[in-house]
Amino acid sequence: MRREHHPARDGWDKTIESQGLAYHRAAHPEGLSRPYWDESVHYVFSMDEVESLEAQVEELHGMCLRTVEHVVSTGRFADFALPEWTWEEVARSWERRDPHVYARFDLRYDGTGPAKLLEYNADTPTSLVESSVVQWFWLQDVFPADDQWNSVHERLVERWRGLRLPPGPTHFAFTSMDETGEEAMTVAYLQETAEQAGLPTMAIAVEDIGWDPLNRRFADLDGQMIRSVFKLYPWEWMLADDFGRHAVRHSTWIEPLWKTLLSNKALLALLWELYPGHPNLLPAHLGDPRDLTAYIAKPLLGREGASMRIVTPEGTQETTGGYGREGYVFQGFEALPEFEGQRPVLGAWVVADEPAGLGIRETTGLITDDTSSFVPHRIAD
Repeated sequence: MRREHHPARDGWDKTIESQGLAYHRAAHPEGLSRPYWDESVHYVFSMDEVESLEAQVEELHGMCLRTVEHVVSTGRFADFALPEWTWEEVARSWERRDPHVYARFDLRYDGTGPAKLLEYNADTPTSLVESSVVQWFWLQDVFPADDQWNSVHERLVERWRGLRLPPGPTHFAFTSMDETGEEAMTVAYLQETAEQAGLPTMAIAVEDIGWDPLNRRFADLDGQMIRSVFKLYPWEWMLADDFGRHAVRHSTWIEPLWKTLLSNKALLALLWELYPGHPNLLPAHLGDPRDLTAYIAKPLLGREGASMRIVTPEGTQETTGGYGREGYVFQGFEALPEFEGQRPVLGAWVVADEPAGLGIRETTGLITDDTSSFVPHRIAD
């Protein structure tokens, strides 16, 4: 694994916008000197490295699924700060094996040892368009003789084709509250992959999904029954909404309700409990840091690096945010590796239950947040 430089393509910004990354300006805070999509640098991997990472991601995903089974069979839902009225519904969702499509592991990796799991974005993962489409076309334009860890698009189409969904169109829901356009473009891309698989689809804003109390069903603006819906709207927000009690019992939601156990950072502590000392895990505990002398406190439902606290013998660093009332997990802290002053996080994609590709975000800080930049990668042997 190494970081290399290469001149950006002429008109690169217009090119990536035409490929679906129309939100690359709005999704980045103002005042930053570096663009969100930065193709002036990229990471290079060997095929052996990628094959090893694939095997590690596959193992981690299997461990996560077995942890869900453990939580359901032992009833440990309270560890995840889930409302008690949801526990039985989460268990039923898992026991039915409600269909799932994709997820993203965030990993610490420096090219010399096993990857370390930082968190699992299993409910509403983003950076999909840039990982699946935009960096692939960059590779074709700049390094056409090289390869890339990237079968995300093909696997998404294959996954949609293999799902058994209720009859009628699958609705693809975005929230109109998103001002950057990232969510709308991500949902539109996933809708396109479903259409390529032959599924009938319809786009809808989450705010326009209605509840029909007479017929006890969800409906769109035309009054059409919503039988299945993909949403980029976190389950914890849905459960807090007035219609949350209906949502857990009606319609097929993708991602499914049981994903609340994988998108919650309490997962990190249970993984360490069930697989203590595993080379791909960092020590993690609920409630307090126990014997950890260097750790990062992560809110169970936090996003974009908000409301985190890094504690080391040298001092403490914190990020702002409004998360944490639901509780924290305390994870052993290992600083992200540094390459030319930048610290990368590897986003390893899983589609269905198979490793599917890689996206990389990097920043100068110790916590990857909304100031990070996405950089492409290639495989060169």
